[in-house]
Amino acid sequence: TDMLRNAAGIISPAEKTFIPEQEQPKAIRVARIWLAIYIATIALALYLHSWLPLMLVGLPRLYGAWHHVMTGLLQHGGLAENVIDHRLNSRTVLMNPISRFIYWNMNYHVEHHMFPMVPYHALPKLHEMIKHDLPPPTPSILAGYREMIPAFLRQLRNEDYFLKRVLPPTAKPYREELHNDSPVAAAAE
Repeated sequence: TDMLRNAAGIISPAEKTFIPEQEQPKAIRVARIWLAIYIATIALALYLHSWLPLMLVGLPRLYGAWHHVMTGLLQHGGLAENVIDHRLNSRTVLMNPISRFIYWNMNYHVEHHMFPMVPYHALPKLHEMIKHDLPPPTPSILAGYREMIPAFLRQLRNEDYFLKRVLPPTAKPYREELHNDSPVAAAAE
């Protein structure tokens, strides 16, 4: 419905709070382009008497969105916010090969945040190279939700609560100058 409203040239009051005024015409133009793509896809499917165009454009958002939400929540859910060290606010989750493929290895999320220029296909190898500096990975999607859901419920009562990630004794500081026991941090106090 947001796309249809935007395609009609209407930006909602809520959208106006985060879409700068100079970008609003672009949002309308993009909505109109997507609407044209969807209409053309539906027309092609009707013309061909085939579901195939819809299976390629449009329907993937419907039948794949659950997986995106399921894996996306695991990235940071229940963890610390406003911390500089990504090992403390991101989670690496070991997943099945199909989910890893669909998710482009973003289950190696700590690694992705620490080294964002590493391509997705190299994240498993990067994980093996630096795992001695990382919290232990969450062993499965289910284990991630078992850890995360109680944290979410507790955060409803106490918004300052978060799951504390424990770094192994072999872990080196992410950036020495940002840690309290460094000379730079002590001089800043």
